[in-house]
Amino acid sequence: MALVAFLRGVNIGGHRTFRPSLLAKELKSYDVVNIGAAGTFVVRKPGSRAKFRADLLAKLPFEAHVTLCEGRDVKRLATENPFGTTPPSADVVRFVSILSSGARARPSLPIALPPDGPWLVRLIAAKGRFVFGEYRRQMRTIGYLGQLDRLFGATATTRNWRTIETVIRTLGGNNAISE
Repeated sequence: MALVAFLRGVNIGGHRTFRPSLLAKELKSYDVVNIGAAGTFVVRKPGSRAKFRADLLAKLPFEAHVTLCEGRDVKRLATENPFGTTPPSADVVRFVSILSSGARARPSLPIALPPDGPWLVRLIAAKGRFVFGEYRRQMRTIGYLGQLDRLFGATATTRNWRTIETVIRTLGGNNAISE
């Protein structure tokens, strides 16, 4: 079964930069497909998880946190989409945060951050290792997204919902995605 690899905190603001498309080519024996610039990869022939992780990390020019998920678990997100069919307003981005392991804490959802005043991040649902939410495009938003690690007791890496939809299509689950 395919894997999906999510790298945390790469190609942001000129820090920990690399070319994901070149990395995918270097890992061609695993049939790796690069999805965007944020370090998201579909691994069609992963073989041993430990060996793939070691090979991936060895080819990066810096230390990185990698979260691996079964492809079938990511495909399932298309049917468990908690966002519904109503599109968000222009200033709102839907996202999924992937926890590195099962959450050690399960906060009561929904949660709005900051808790007082207009929200910048809104967590609306959690399913296994996946946390669903929305954020507003503002500078302070990144600080609130950074609180997910503490809230759930596990390292989280965040991807736009559109990126997750692209991963699902790449995995062969495009029939389950509602546009």
